[in-house]
Amino acid sequence: MAIDPLQALQAANRPGVPVVATAGTLLIAGATGALGQELLRRLAGSHRYAHARVLSREPIRDGMRGVESYLSSGLPIAQWPLTSADTAVIAFDPPRLYHDRERALWVPQPSDLPELSRWLRACGVQTLAIVQPHDQGKLPEALKRGLASLDEQAVVANGFDRVILVRSARKPLNAKFANPAERLAAWMLSIVRFMVPSSEQPVRASKVAELVDVALRIAPPGVHVAAPEMVWEAAQGQMQAVAERWLR
Repeated sequence: MAIDPLQALQAANRPGVPVVATAGTLLIAGATGALGQELLRRLAGSHRYAHARVLSREPIRDGMRGVESYLSSGLPIAQWPLTSADTAVIAFDPPRLYHDRERALWVPQPSDLPELSRWLRACGVQTLAIVQPHDQGKLPEALKRGLASLDEQAVVANGFDRVILVRSARKPLNAKFANPAERLAAWMLSIVRFMVPSSEQPVRASKVAELVDVALRIAPPGVHVAAPEMVWEAAQGQMQAVAERWLR
């Protein structure tokens, strides 16, 4: 049975060893799907941030202390009222329709990245982490460790202190076919997936979220890009050591 992200956060909010919040305010765009849920659970549930905000498109009931929703209007992003945040995370993972709460959350599209990053910078964000899944084995080698598009270059040009790009592999999305011939062609091409190296295979969302968490804690100023192979390696164990080798 799937776990509602706010229920997971409520569990993390139970009394325990106190944690001193030192990292300011966190803002998450795209707290949906398995990946968004894990990022929300791990980052907001850690209580390392004094406040955590989740972008939503409909009013929702805030479920725990220190976590609140920020209602985006129906206007273009550039016309959204400003809020305040120190750290932001953008994740691209579609909502699961059987989660009522996820339907209320705002879901970014890759085309939103330049405008959304400008808005975040205007809100005072200094550290931006972007988790961008790519179909396994389809990201060109030259783009794995650098900026993959003009949109990403525009993000960096906004002047963030730190930009962390995590390129995690994902399984190909389910496609709809117009006729049996298209289905047959897709099946024949799908054989290629068995030729994808293990280092480019998808990893669990919890491991991707853990890597983002470590990177937010230890990354120095600058732009840091994690290739799918590095994400896979970190997920095999020695997360801290792999992240330190990547970032330091």
